[in-house]
Amino acid sequence: MPGRLLRLVCTATVAAHAVLAAVPAAAAPQPPAPGKRTVAELLTDLRRLYREAERATEAHNATEEKLKKQRAEVRRLDTALARARLALQDSRSSAGRLARQQYQGSTDISPYVRLLLARDPQRALEQGHVIGQLARERAKTVAELTGSERKADGLARKARTALDRQLTLTARQKKQRDEVRKRLDAVEEMLASLSAEQLAALAEFEKNGIAKAQKEFMASGALSSAQKPTQEGNRALRYAVRQLGKPYEWGAEGPKSYDCSGLTSQAWASAGTPIPRTSQEQWARLKRIPMSALRPGDLVVYFPEATHVAMYLGDGMVVQAPRPGAKVKVSPIAANPILGAVRPDPDGEPLRRYAPPKLPKGAMDGSDEGYASAAPPTSAR
Repeated sequence: MPGRLLRLVCTATVAAHAVLAAVPAAAAPQPPAPGKRTVAELLTDLRRLYREAERATEAHNATEEKLKKQRAEVRRLDTALARARLALQDSRSSAGRLARQQYQGSTDISPYVRLLLARDPQRALEQGHVIGQLARERAKTVAELTGSERKADGLARKARTALDRQLTLTARQKKQRDEVRKRLDAVEEMLASLSAEQLAALAEFEKNGIAKAQKEFMASGALSSAQKPTQEGNRALRYAVRQLGKPYEWGAEGPKSYDCSGLTSQAWASAGTPIPRTSQEQWARLKRIPMSALRPGDLVVYFPEATHVAMYLGDGMVVQAPRPGAKVKVSPIAANPILGAVRPDPDGEPLRRYAPPKLPKGAMDGSDEGYASAAPPTSAR
């Protein structure tokens, strides 16, 4: 029931880390019948399942990136091998012609003996030069043939090894797709147990929890005064803003839909600064910066496992592809538990003049966690 999958979003994130504490007891849903889980227990389970699905999806994305590179390597080696085999064929043809010429020109008397018996010394020298040239050409032909054979054999071994790696990655990718589907099915099964009243209450929990977390974060002084982006950061941010309203989709990287790291990686690629595809790799490989140094275009990474990422817009807001069922939107920076921040262009110079991008109407509309219908990527289905 893909239509219910998105409702996971609310339960999946902030609800567990700040929401329940912010809601008055009188507003909580009625306790379930004996033998059933409480709403709090259900929220905990859903959050766990959602995080497991998110980790599986990012693992799938990472393998997909490796598989793309491996496929490119296989194509490169296949092309090089084809050229090497053509060169080997030419070398063998040259060697064949040389053998035929040697056979057709052979006599009982050695060419060197004929040279010694020649009456004309000058002609003898000329013949000697010709003989030497022929010998050098023969040696060159043999060397080229040997080199072509070695190169073709070496490329063939590399091509076979690369293909084996590709097949291994393909098998791993399929296993991870199955894991994503398994996790999403478990989430759907849990969501099916929620009533409309419970979902409405969870939505209210989420709203209150995010508002509280954002207020506390901004009051903490973690963010400093406004920073200006670099030229590349400005381009990446404006790309992300142009994607507002497009749906979240598992494993998608545009142009019609995105997941969280698909949005950030494509935004920075459009700015001329390619970055890793997944949120974990972005956190691991990009330069980490303190929250007080955040400038527009920087990436904010969430959760202890770095399973979610957004792009800093400024004024305590981010652009993100939140969760299934939601659309690319502007959200409070504290909508999810913050792990830290990274900068794709640490050596870039901030712009002297900067005007933030204009946001379209409704840029902040909708749940920051996602409630509507959504589906995992086609590969996961």
